[in-house]
Amino acid sequence: MIAAYYDSNYLFKLQCEEAGSEAVRQHAYQLDTIVCSLHGKAEFVSAAHRKVREGSATKSDLGLLIQQLSLDTEAGGIIWLPIDEKLMDRIEQVYQAASSETYLRAADALHLASAAEQGFREIYSNDKHLLKAAPRFGLTGVNVIS
Repeated sequence: MIAAYYDSNYLFKLQCEEAGSEAVRQHAYQLDTIVCSLHGKAEFVSAAHRKVREGSATKSDLGLLIQQLSLDTEAGGIIWLPIDEKLMDRIEQVYQAASSETYLRAADALHLASAAEQGFREIYSNDKHLLKAAPRFGLTGVNVIS
């Protein structure tokens, strides 16, 4: 089985036409499954709602996006990783070892720790801060868009 860890930015690009969507879709076609932290599901729904707030999508569109996400999950195309104490311990260790110049947001730390704890070597995103922090978790950050 070929699996890759996508952050919520990449998941959203699979469902909505945005800059970089085609490159992410081309990469996803090579996979059997996509893995993401359960936190990414909340981020996905938040991003979808942002489109409604900005006026580029309707409430109906929001419902369709959430429905498609559920269908993809039920079909096994997306696996959501739980957030547990082991994950929190990993995040705490990274922050304790980080220098004062380290820029690591909590949501990025959740994604990075989730990918690392599941044995992934790479994490896929176009978020420059997440990609830069990836080595702190023993990961290589990959952006198929650039």
